[in-house]
Amino acid sequence: MIIDKKANFIRIAESRTNKIIELIHLLGNLSNTSYYEYTPEQINTIFSAIQKELDTQRSQFIIKENKKKKFKL
Repeated sequence: MIIDKKANFIRIAESRTNKIIELIHLLGNLSNTSYYEYTPEQINTIFSAIQKELDTQRSQFIIKENKKKKFKL
């Protein structure tokens, strides 16, 4: 059985990205002050944690790309 790695990546990446976008949308629902009360510090903590994880995961892709490059003068 031949696995098409590019098609597999696209299929899984689209699915996971759409799930993440939906969860971020649900997080945004917490901004409704009719139901929730929060501080600016709490919001900063939430988005800092999300940004930190995004940066970590992005670096995984960059590190793998850089490992493929050979040094040349």
